[in-house]
Amino acid sequence: MKKGFIILSALVLLVASAFTLQPTADNANKEENIENAIIYLDAETFKEKVFNYEENQEWKYNGEVPAILDFYADWCGPCKMLSPVLKKIQDEYDGKVQIYKINTDEQRELSSTFGIRSLPTIVFVPMEGEPQATMGYRSKNDLETMISEILKVEK
Repeated sequence: MKKGFIILSALVLLVASAFTLQPTADNANKEENIENAIIYLDAETFKEKVFNYEENQEWKYNGEVPAILDFYADWCGPCKMLSPVLKKIQDEYDGKVQIYKINTDEQRELSSTFGIRSLPTIVFVPMEGEPQATMGYRSKNDLETMISEILKVEK
């Protein structure tokens, strides 16, 4: 009797786990949208994807599309307000702009290197030319205007 109960329990667990491991349409969509995701950077990935400030004195952007750098902190109220706005922009511009987030508390080297003193600091990185920064919360309309004027990108 006890053996039968253990076998039945194991069988129920096996069947239940098989259903949870099957890919769902939702999981497939998440995998497809990884390319359109906001990317969180540390110093090493920043040097690879954006700018290697240790090897270059002059600005040279390494990306394939214009970028927005969001220097933020988890405790920062305006940063928390800006986060969903940036997510909407990332989704709406659909691969025409890449948004990178840099946590200033965790990435002090990057914050120091770029002289970040106010949060959030948003840096617009065009394909050609120098990046331009703005500080503080900005509305979606303000950001879209800056994307158009600085990054030369339209939806």
